[in-house]
Amino acid sequence: MKTMMKISVLVPSYRRPQDLARCLAGLARQRRPADQIVVVARDGDGETIDTVRRFAPLFAPNTPPDLVLVDQPGVIHAMATGLDHVRGEVVAITDDDAVPHADWLERIERVFAESVKVGGVGGRDLIPGELGEPGGLHEKVGLVQWWGRVIGNHHLGCGGPRRVQVLKGVNCAYRTGLLRKVGFDRRLKGAGAQVHFELGIGLDLIGRGWQLVYDPAILVDHFPAPRQDYDRRNSFNARAVSDAVHNETFLLLHYLSPVRRAALLAWSLACGTRNAPGLLCLALEARSDRRLALDRWRATLRGRLEGLASWRRERTPRGMPLAASP
Repeated sequence: MKTMMKISVLVPSYRRPQDLARCLAGLARQRRPADQIVVVARDGDGETIDTVRRFAPLFAPNTPPDLVLVDQPGVIHAMATGLDHVRGEVVAITDDDAVPHADWLERIERVFAESVKVGGVGGRDLIPGELGEPGGLHEKVGLVQWWGRVIGNHHLGCGGPRRVQVLKGVNCAYRTGLLRKVGFDRRLKGAGAQVHFELGIGLDLIGRGWQLVYDPAILVDHFPAPRQDYDRRNSFNARAVSDAVHNETFLLLHYLSPVRRAALLAWSLACGTRNAPGLLCLALEARSDRRLALDRWRATLRGRLEGLASWRRERTPRGMPLAASP
């Protein structure tokens, strides 16, 4: 296949050397090789640094992974620093606990080549145990409903390529110049994984007139690994819930119209979702575990109020939003 553009791959990693080894092996098997691979590691993380160096022989002699070291925590700082070192016209992003399929970059390149209006491309992450029962796959993926409810479902997407509003960080790619303009929002909260950063990127690009395309045939195998902070994924942590809700609230208020902002606040406080409950979801969840439901509701409410406060601080005296910090 004729190479039409240069593609870099950006992988942030921290203290998960076995996962990173599996990810690098997947990148080395790409039918359309990456023109550059950038791995961002913490400067004191010897195991990650050693893994990058040990796996360098898997790649062509002129394209061993570039190792970029950072001295601050957080995935946003890592990716923003890594982006400074990217040389490709397109930057594909995945996590160290994911393994791209062999045609990953090939399919990403094809979608970008089909239209100059496409600013971002993403696909499905296959999570063992969450592959979807018959009838459990979804056509609706990566959307923001008019009242502000965010629909993910990227790991359960089916059907053909379609335009979406949000891509998932474990399986996405952007035109590098656009991503540099939008930037990774450093105002988001979180000790390590500042979740929902993809929401800001997607809504910003769409607001600039670009398209995001989700294609379920663009695949990575995703083995969610433990995070190295208080957000442990599968167990409740009040601070992690508050941070996630803060980020989502802050970004939605930043990009939605005034009417949709009001609808978001009303819906989120009255109803909400199972993971970020309002009063209705609190009542439903309390039937099975009253204490956990109350703890999650309190953490959610704190996150909503913190997100609202952060958004109000970022407003100009005339009420216009300030641009995200690159």
